[in-house]
Amino acid sequence: MPTQYDAIIIGTGAGGGTLALHLAQAGKNILILERGPFMPQEKLNWDTQAVFLDNRYHTRETWQDKDGKDLHPQQSYFVGGQTKVYGAAMFRMRAEDFGIIHHQGGISPAWPISYADLEPYYTQAEELFHVHGDLGAAPAVPGGFGSSFDPTEPFHSKKYPYPPLANEPRMQSIEDDVRKLGVNTFPIPLGLKRNESDPLASKCIRCDTCDGYPCLVHAKSDADINCIRQIMHLPNVTLMTNSRVLRLLTNATGTAVTAVEVLHSGPGKPYSSEPSPTASTQTATYTAGIFAVCAGAINSAVILLASANDKHPTGLANSSDQVGRNFMYHQADALLAISTETNYDSYTKTWGTNDFYFKDTDPTYPYPLGQVQPVGSFHFEMMKGDAPPLTPGFVLETMKQHAVPWWLTTEDLPDPTNRVTLHNTTPSSADSTQPSTIGPHPSGDTGRTNQSDPVTVNAPHRIQLSYTPNNVESFNRLKDRWVDVLKRAGHATTHVPLHAYFKKRIPLEGVGHQNGTCRMGHDPTTSVLNAHCKAHDLDNLYVVDASCFASASAVNPSLTIIANAIRISNHLLNERLK
Repeated sequence: MPTQYDAIIIGTGAGGGTLALHLAQAGKNILILERGPFMPQEKLNWDTQAVFLDNRYHTRETWQDKDGKDLHPQQSYFVGGQTKVYGAAMFRMRAEDFGIIHHQGGISPAWPISYADLEPYYTQAEELFHVHGDLGAAPAVPGGFGSSFDPTEPFHSKKYPYPPLANEPRMQSIEDDVRKLGVNTFPIPLGLKRNESDPLASKCIRCDTCDGYPCLVHAKSDADINCIRQIMHLPNVTLMTNSRVLRLLTNATGTAVTAVEVLHSGPGKPYSSEPSPTASTQTATYTAGIFAVCAGAINSAVILLASANDKHPTGLANSSDQVGRNFMYHQADALLAISTETNYDSYTKTWGTNDFYFKDTDPTYPYPLGQVQPVGSFHFEMMKGDAPPLTPGFVLETMKQHAVPWWLTTEDLPDPTNRVTLHNTTPSSADSTQPSTIGPHPSGDTGRTNQSDPVTVNAPHRIQLSYTPNNVESFNRLKDRWVDVLKRAGHATTHVPLHAYFKKRIPLEGVGHQNGTCRMGHDPTTSVLNAHCKAHDLDNLYVVDASCFASASAVNPSLTIIANAIRISNHLLNERLK
């Protein structure tokens, strides 16, 4: 292996995978470090019990919450990161989201870049991740096209590269009736490889195990399939899986990172090389000119905090005391609407509305509420945690047949007390396996696909995630508004037992939309990174994931992470790696 790389990229999710793709295709010599293995392609990818109840694809790490209680994060540590289990909703942030917005719960601050700065990269991100969408008649606006469906949609310099997914009958009926009430609806932009004009040529089969499930047929656009597997065989790319970064090392003056210390587990090795017959946990260091931390908002902060030294006693890039602070993950709720009509739709996440994004229908409440979209896939097993004790399974099954699940999102606001804290534990690491369910599963395959790889995780309670909800009144108003719309449209009445609605609040464990913790800004005393995502305090350290977000907006963060990673890759190639 070479001892010096042009760049070392830590993490293979939306940020790291995208950054790696662009640097590799430009011929740069890069090392990609991923703490997990490749996710098994197995029947269990589509097994609701395994995915949602057994948490097969979530880490076994145990964190703690603000009160010191156990927290079991729904983190997926595989090549591709959280994109292996995301819903592939690919929204652009609204143009206004990059500026100051006043909420009932406080201020959503401005970013150091504007929507116009990021727009060309949004377009490239949509092409890279095969985004299906529609701007309708697409009226011409300054800079390109607007949307005839969604008044909040910012301008696009190009239209979506692929057409939207069509509604199935139940969702079409609801959309028609909601529109009669004057509600604007739009096709949800989706990163799915679906060819509706020629289903025989389509990877996506519109299954009912999409949103939150790994894709068994690799039809979901994720950072593994769309990025890493496109470059991992190149001679200038070294991919090491099962390799967890422990810390970053700096030069004597603390002005630059010189090396990364890595803990390899079991088969942790350069991809495609022969595994050692005596493979075991071992530590190694690697050097490079540029270091990009792309481990997700929580773990990127953990790496910086764990890299404290005499020149950076509170952690790298932390002279502002902002590393780990301002954690956000959205106010989000899964709301289950029950009606007398049967829902035979397989995939429901095809349209949504932003009519409440910037305003309430109540003029006396001059604050934004948020976004409404359906959940892509729903099974009755998902209701077990919310149903009254001893509810028979057949009752839940009946409810599922008459239910439509909705996902509601309100902006979470940055709060310095909502933060990631790292505790010095001895030992700092613990042995584990991934996937987390060991051995054969009754409904799964047998053989190699069901074996687990050894990995290491942080020792129990080493990571503390402190969080107190904010902007809650706007969130509750959004739920009330959407229930009212569904009732008036005739799609929220019930004659089945139990409650008409299950309102399942996404717990702190559900950290899929995590962002903040290393926000970018112009002022080094109040931010961690500059506008190019370089640490203010170090010359060659970048953080390229949702950590850099100055605000959360009220849309899914994936496309913004990808677009920003393309933007940073261009900066690196033009300014730092020429």
